[in-house]
Order: sequence, then C-alpha cells, then structure tokens
Amino acid sequence: MLKTLIKTYRTGVVTEKIPKAENPQLEFLGANLKKEIVKNFSGSLAIRQVDAGSCNACELEIHALNNPFYDIERFGIHFVASPRHADLLLVTGPVSKHMEEALIATYDAMPGPKLVIACGECAYCGGEFCKSYACVGAVSKVIPVDGIIHGCPPTPLSLLQGILELISR
Repeated sequence: MLKTLIKTYRTGVVTEKIPKAENPQLEFLGANLKKEIVKNFSGSLAIRQVDAGSCNACELEIHALNNPFYDIERFGIHFVASPRHADLLLVTGPVSKHMEEALIATYDAMPGPKLVIACGECAYCGGEFCKSYACVGAVSKVIPVDGIIHGCPPTPLSLLQGILELISR
C-alpha cells in the first residue's frame, strides 16, 4: 500500500481539466426563468414530480436537470418531496388506475395557487398505453392541467422552456 501511495505522489495529477460547457440556449432560458421565478415566486420555484405510470424515460430527462451540466438550482428551481411544499406539480406518464387516487391526493395536498404540467406525450394524451385496461388515460382526465410539455421524452431544454412558458403567463 505504501508503494502505491508513493508512486501516486510522485506521478501527480495526470487527468485533463474539465472544459467549461457553454450552452447559450440554456443560459438564456435560465436567465429568463430566474427573472420570472424572482418576480412570481419570491426567488424559488418548488416542483413536486409524480410518475403516474410512465416508462421512466421522462423521469430520466427530469433527473438530468439536476446534474452538473444543467444545474437548475442555480436558477431557483428545486424538487421537493412533499406536495405541501410545491408550487408546481410535474406529472409524467398516463395515469394508471392504481395511481389515480394518489395523484388526486397529491393535487389536493398542494397549496394554492396550484400549477400542473403534463410532461410528455403519455401525460398529454395517454400515449400508446391509453387503450390498456389498467390505464385511466391523460392527466387532464384526472386533475386540471395548466401546461403541456410535448415530447417522448421531452429534452431537458424542452422541460425548462415549458416551465418558463407556464410561469410567465
């Protein structure tokens, strides 16, 4: 073990520096989001995300928003565990019969004013699963929807654009 530590010390750092990732569209969206969030939500937008029966493709894109590349917390957006702390409900997937009651309870637990976004084609229209016996259908059949983000799955930039469009109304 000591030999390995000495070798590591003598060799030093051999990795390259991480290049600065610059995405002008992301920075533009982020600046506009931050401005709207400061104006309408006192500087912080809390999002509660609910998977109502999706294939998890939308969730992967939503999770990407928290990675170091997108880092949405710098714009004042964060995800919360309780609907009681949420300003916005982001619902993915078609609503399955087993999730219908839970989605209604989540919506009812949110403080007003309530904002709801149907994220992805399945949440918007039920997608390919809408004909299933286990599916209620689109989110709008269960709770009122204020905004829609299209895509299968929507990209992180589409998600940010959809949130910006809804909160700037």
